[in-house]
Amino acid sequence: MHHNDVSGSECGEVPLHSMFPTKAAEVSSVEDLYEFISSGPFINSLGLTPEGVAESIDKWLAYGLHLCRLFQLNELDLSFPQKVRLYHYYLPVFFWCEDQISQHRSQYKDGEDIPPLVIGFSAPQGCGKTTLVFALDYLFKVTGRKSATISIDDFYLTAEDQAKLREAHPGNALLELRGNAGSHDLPFSVETLTALSNLSKEGMKMKLPRYDKSAYNGKGDRADPSTWPEVEGPLTVVLFEGWMLGFKPVPVEVVKAVDPQLETVNRNLEAYYDAWDKFIKAWIVIKIKDPSCVYQWRLQAEIAMREAGNPGMSDDEVKDFVSRYLPAYNAYLPTLYSEGPRGSDPKHLIVVEIDEERNPILGN
Repeated sequence: MHHNDVSGSECGEVPLHSMFPTKAAEVSSVEDLYEFISSGPFINSLGLTPEGVAESIDKWLAYGLHLCRLFQLNELDLSFPQKVRLYHYYLPVFFWCEDQISQHRSQYKDGEDIPPLVIGFSAPQGCGKTTLVFALDYLFKVTGRKSATISIDDFYLTAEDQAKLREAHPGNALLELRGNAGSHDLPFSVETLTALSNLSKEGMKMKLPRYDKSAYNGKGDRADPSTWPEVEGPLTVVLFEGWMLGFKPVPVEVVKAVDPQLETVNRNLEAYYDAWDKFIKAWIVIKIKDPSCVYQWRLQAEIAMREAGNPGMSDDEVKDFVSRYLPAYNAYLPTLYSEGPRGSDPKHLIVVEIDEERNPILGN
């Protein structure tokens, strides 16, 4: 998420421009663009038809132009990977979100307060979810809708409570640092998500919590509330993202086979449905073939940070960092991909499978 300097995503994403490869491609006419959009890998599964695309091609062009400006791209000279990212991924997902919002709002009568739709983004670290959410949030704002973005990272325990968690589980590497189930302030999550859901009237305001990952030499702490951004009602949509959103507990023998240290994490996960997932009414699950991608993506991000002159983790530190998340990925992703998040409705769920370059290859 684009969270000021205080709280970038946990994956330390690559700077926005470098998410887009830069090999030149031919200038597209509107007809070429229509053909390109219609050939997208999950255009049909998102309920978009070639006829619908043709009727709304002006919107595709206008929104595409907005994103080019956001990412400082030349709309007349987009590379093939850039076109894929915008027209096969970000814009189709945006139109799907718009449709989900329309369905949500149609359930309420005229004059009734309509709570914002909470859309959950479950996606591994480094896969580009922060950039996707940033793009969607921007498009909602330029089309006149009030939106709010929140990350599971914003609900981490304070440094003091994280230290208590570490002391309560000596020797458990999965709970030593922030990240896994157990390292989040769940009552604070409920309080925040409830308040966001109630932000349905003009003039209502609230501050969105943020987490400062640089505090205590990188161990992190909740940011000072004076730095939290403010949002105003009436909100149309809340974009809620996280690497473990929608994870649900699995049988003990499964977690023990992955990593015995995961047993406590698995128990902790029981409370997360009521704290997070039950607030989410539409889901976007970004699917990867192999969790080892997370290591490569994180390495790329850290190398980019070091090359830009910013402090970054060494290769060994990256390995250690990612190793604390891999057991959870190995234990919980198979169920997430086969069953969807707990309580999710297939009519309000899309699965976007991405490749090693973070581009979509299939849709459900």
